[in-house]
Amino acid sequence: MGRVLLVLLQLALAAAAGYWAGQHGREDATNVAPPSASVPASPGVPPPAARPAAPRDTPPAAAVAENLSISYRIAVERAAPSVVTVHSARTASTGPFGLGGRQLLNRGLGSGVVLTADGHILTNNHVVEGATELAIAVPDGSLRPAKVIGLDPDSDLALLAVDAQGLTPIQVADVKTLAVGDVVLAVGNPLGVGQTVTQGIVSAIGRKGIGINPIENFIQTDAAINPGNSGGALIDTSGRLVGINSAILSRGGGSEGIGFAIPVDLAQRVATALQKSGRVARGWLGVSTQAAQAGQSGAMIAAVSPGGPAAQAGIVPGDVLVKLGNQAIDDPNDLVGAILELEPGSRVAVDVLRNGKRQTVNVELGRRPPLRRPTAAKG
Repeated sequence: MGRVLLVLLQLALAAAAGYWAGQHGREDATNVAPPSASVPASPGVPPPAARPAAPRDTPPAAAVAENLSISYRIAVERAAPSVVTVHSARTASTGPFGLGGRQLLNRGLGSGVVLTADGHILTNNHVVEGATELAIAVPDGSLRPAKVIGLDPDSDLALLAVDAQGLTPIQVADVKTLAVGDVVLAVGNPLGVGQTVTQGIVSAIGRKGIGINPIENFIQTDAAINPGNSGGALIDTSGRLVGINSAILSRGGGSEGIGFAIPVDLAQRVATALQKSGRVARGWLGVSTQAAQAGQSGAMIAAVSPGGPAAQAGIVPGDVLVKLGNQAIDDPNDLVGAILELEPGSRVAVDVLRNGKRQTVNVELGRRPPLRRPTAAKG
C-alpha cells in the first residue's frame, strides 16, 4: 500500500512540473522565432510575413542620386569630331558678259557627316542644291573648300569631298537593331549657333507618306532638330551613326518634336552609287497604283505602262500587288519605296492577287525616269 502511494505522489509531482514548464515555455516563445519547418501551418491561416533584412551596405542618398544620373558624354566625344558644318553660297555674274563681277544671291548653312577616311562627307541635297560655292568648317574651326561628288534629290542626299587631313570618319551602327524607344542624339549646327547636341528617343521606324521626299523610309525622333541640323548625324548612345537628319514637321518652322532622319543603310547605298557614278539609277516597274479595297492589304494596279516591265511580265490593271521580292506590300507607299531601292535590271519575284487567287510573276525592272520632287519643310 505504501509503495502504491509513493508512485502516485511521484506522478503528481511530475505532472505539476510539466504544467509549470509549459506555461513559462509559452511566455519565452514570444522572444524566440521557431524554425519555419518545425511548425506546420494551420489550414487557411497564412504564415506571418517575414521582415525584410536591411542590406549591410546601404549607400547614402547622394550615391543613389549619382547612380541615377546618365551621361552621354562618351557617345558625343566619339561622334562630334565627325560632324562638320556645310557653308553654301549661290552667286551670279553681273554686268555685260559677267564683267561686273559676281553678286551674292543667297547663303546657306547645314551640317554634314564625315563618312570615309578619304574625305567623303554626306549631307542633304537641299543643303547644297544650286550652290556655286561650298566650304566645310571642320571641328578645329578651319574652312576647307568642298566639291560635289554627286546629288540624289529623290532621297535628299549629297556626297561631297574635302581634304581629308585630320578628319575622323564616324562609326556606323547596324540600323536593323534600332527600335522604337531607343535613346538617340542629334548632332549638328542648328541656326548657326555652333555644334549642338540634342537628345530624344526613336519615335517611329520606317515612317512613310510624309510628302518630304520621293523616297521615304524615315527614322522619326523627338530629338530637337532645327534649320541647320540638316545633313547632321543621328547617333546611338555608343556614338555610332544611325541616320542623317533631314527634315522636320512644324507649324512655325521650329522644332516640335517631330524630326526625320534617313536611315544609315539607305544613306550608305546612295553614297556608294554617288561615288561610283555621281548619280543613283533606280528601278522602274511601270505601274500606277491606288489603295486596295477596304480591309485588304496591298497596292492595286490602276494602270500599266505599255511595253513597261510590268506589262511584259503580264501584270494587268485590277491586280493587287502584295509582295515584291522579300518585302510585303501593305499599301502603295510600300511599293514605291521597295522599287526605288532596287537597281535597273534587277530581277524580282512579284506576288499579285488576281480574282482572289495569288500568283507569282518574275519582273526585270527598267530604269526609272526622273521623279518630280515634292515640296516640304527641311531641317
